[in-house]
Amino acid sequence: MVRTRRIYALLVVLSLLLGCQTNPYTGEQEASNKAKGAGIGAAAGAVIGALTGGGSSQDRRKNALIGAGIGALAGTGVGAYMDAQEDKLRKQLAGTGVSVTRTGDNLVLNMPGNVTFAVDQADIRSNFYPVLNSVTLVLKEYDKTLIDVVGHTDSSGTLQHNMDLSQRRAASVGSYLSAQGIDSRRIVTQGMGPQFPIASNDTTDGKQQNRRVELVLRPLTA
Repeated sequence: MVRTRRIYALLVVLSLLLGCQTNPYTGEQEASNKAKGAGIGAAAGAVIGALTGGGSSQDRRKNALIGAGIGALAGTGVGAYMDAQEDKLRKQLAGTGVSVTRTGDNLVLNMPGNVTFAVDQADIRSNFYPVLNSVTLVLKEYDKTLIDVVGHTDSSGTLQHNMDLSQRRAASVGSYLSAQGIDSRRIVTQGMGPQFPIASNDTTDGKQQNRRVELVLRPLTA
């Protein structure tokens, strides 16, 4: 497991070396969309692997939803369904600071910590509610998706503190989505602490990128 995490960390660092560009809205240098997307994709792949490691619990979630009458996707319908959801999310989240990354048939919504939470806090900023409400509208429309809410931190501070903070932040987002009418059986929250960085923790900018909550959306398949 440790070796696997190191491999993904190396992939992230290599992807970030692909280049930087100037953000036209902020005027700041930042990793290019291709580089950042590769970093998020690599980290998300590791996270998805970790989350799906307990096959029986994932199966129970799927079975509960299918048993409740939410039909499972199959065949070519999976890709088409996720394509449509991706397009809708990109339109809804344009200009919000939340990015959408596609990894296979999974979608990753990256919510930067500085946008979503105050420093070292787990209460969602009130000015972020409209963004989450936009996400909720799409998640309600596309209800054949499992939602993994995953909290991440940088490497500053103790591991225990970061694990706890990332879990509480993930739980806050998961609870908000549920309160807005998303079926709670679709949602699992998990804190990963500093284990899956998308940038180097050796720089201030890198640490800021690593402090985030991700929504990993996976198709509901039989």
